[in-house]
Amino acid sequence: EGRQAYVVCPMIEESEEGGDNRLESAVETHARLARDVFPDLAVALLHGGMKATEKSSVMESFRTGGVGILVTTTVIEVGVDNPNASVMVIENAERFGLAQLHQLRGRIGRGSYRSVCILVSDVEDGIAKERIRTLCRETDGFRIAEKDLELRGPGDFFGTRQHGIPDFRIANLYEDTALLREVSGCLDRLMEADPCLVSPENRALIPAIRTHFGESFPSIGL
Repeated sequence: EGRQAYVVCPMIEESEEGGDNRLESAVETHARLARDVFPDLAVALLHGGMKATEKSSVMESFRTGGVGILVTTTVIEVGVDNPNASVMVIENAERFGLAQLHQLRGRIGRGSYRSVCILVSDVEDGIAKERIRTLCRETDGFRIAEKDLELRGPGDFFGTRQHGIPDFRIANLYEDTALLREVSGCLDRLMEADPCLVSPENRALIPAIRTHFGESFPSIGL
């Protein structure tokens, strides 16, 4: 019917992983599809390692219909708009994050044609499988972002490991959002009324702050 398709791969060139863990790269996938599967169609390759002029030329050919199938990496994650593209195949979907999968899927369905995103993966359980299931169930970006935050696991609130839900001792950022908002409001009011914690009841907070956050804020000034 004249529609176009994306085939997304997690790697540009051949994987160093051997055996069952070996991934087919975008370069290999492009060669296989162009030579063996769709020899009668224009199959192009796009990845971040190409020169800017080369990428622009390929994208323009895809946009104007000169290319039927675009084999690509996540370089098309944002900023690519081709309403005629109605199919996306994501190879080794377990290698992508949930938010990334949602962004990639957003490259299709931009026109009036029914669009289909196909996630290809051999993973049978674990977090990667749950990411794929979530994407199959959800289309709402906010719900997907919430699930992504939940699945990525605890992060370090003050350090460099800031991914997922901070590992709070009492509250859970995902489950206790309302409670944490209430606590945040209380802290705002406390800092407005007594920013230096000089009142007797507020002075009792200082040892706890030093105990829990002294290493993160060595010059906390209290």
